[in-house]
Amino acid sequence: MKTIFTLIYFVGISIQVLAQDFEPNYEEDKIPEYQLPDLLRMENGHLITNKRQWSNRRRAELVEIFENEIYGKSPVWDGQISSKVILENKDYLNGEATRKVVKLTLKRGEKSLDFNLLVFYPNSGKQVPAFLGLNFYGNHTISSDEQVAVPDAWIRNNEKIGSFNNKASEKGRGQRIANWPYEEILTRGYGLVTMYYGEIDPDYEDGFKDGVHALYSERKREPNSWASIAGWAWGLSRVMDFLEGEDWIDNKKVAVLGHSRLGKAALWAGATDERFAMVISNNSGCGGAALSRRAYGETVGRMIEVIPYWFSDSFKVYYKRENDLPVDQHQLLALMAPRPLYVASGAEDKWADPKGEFLSCVAASPVYKLFGKVGMPATVLPPLDQPVMGTIGYHIRSGGHGLLPYDWQQYLDFADMHF
Repeated sequence: MKTIFTLIYFVGISIQVLAQDFEPNYEEDKIPEYQLPDLLRMENGHLITNKRQWSNRRRAELVEIFENEIYGKSPVWDGQISSKVILENKDYLNGEATRKVVKLTLKRGEKSLDFNLLVFYPNSGKQVPAFLGLNFYGNHTISSDEQVAVPDAWIRNNEKIGSFNNKASEKGRGQRIANWPYEEILTRGYGLVTMYYGEIDPDYEDGFKDGVHALYSERKREPNSWASIAGWAWGLSRVMDFLEGEDWIDNKKVAVLGHSRLGKAALWAGATDERFAMVISNNSGCGGAALSRRAYGETVGRMIEVIPYWFSDSFKVYYKRENDLPVDQHQLLALMAPRPLYVASGAEDKWADPKGEFLSCVAASPVYKLFGKVGMPATVLPPLDQPVMGTIGYHIRSGGHGLLPYDWQQYLDFADMHF
């Protein structure tokens, strides 16, 4: 272990010395030659030929590799979760729905952490499927109701959203409703649960002293210790713990969803927690759905330079060495099998490598075949705004980086298809 730490230390020094203005590659003919790691071949060379072998052997092996080399290993939850309804309106939208705010408290020994959930569900008189996802700027940005509180947690500065000095404000109220169209979601018969991701773990390099990491502060950090993406994913699982006890939700039909860095977190949550019945990645890019070896747009090296705290320290060893990674992201996507998986790209979002996201879906499909399912039904990138849906769904829509109403329409259709 000392040798690994020493190697990581010198890699870190090299990164500081070599980091310079980054020019992303957006040309297909400049993509380096690469060969993807074999999805169905064990590290000992054994070939996986059926779903039992995948489920009992290869799946666990891949999870362990991703834990040790990229995202870090999250702790097993050994504390208590309590909940308190802060706000509830059972006559929301003229009686068609219920909206409530629930404070979750995670307590482990003398340490505790609060999350605030914004919850919507139709008053249908029966248990309903639901979407669960983290938001970027606070629950108040998804509601025009002043009763939904502005978060106190650290927040990224964004003048348009009204966050200054890393504090949210009333200026942001309702500005992200279009990104979370809860009325349409409710009309289609689904619930929606969201929360501000910074309450789980603040999105800056804090030495892992805040958020969920503080609950385990007594543990010495190792090269494969969990980082921010794993922390956000772990928080989603704690919300799932709570949802399993809610009477309005069909907890066997919960789709976990995320956009951008939170799409990376949603994928890792889906990989590590099979209670999520569907997994949705929206523009997650490098470290998410896109193949790392393509080095198109955002790259492993650039992430290590700019946002190293999203990943385990062991990931730094692969600085500008994508081809040395023992895994690639098609193997992450395959960890969702046999559950439905949807990956979405934006045509102008070259940073996230739309083609690399699609190719990752194609390369993950052999595992779905082991389960007798069609994974990605297309092998060629589909035209703009023409989704393709098997057990893996995909679309590349017009426009750039964002979670848009068009995306939600496809996710709702996909959920109708599988739920």
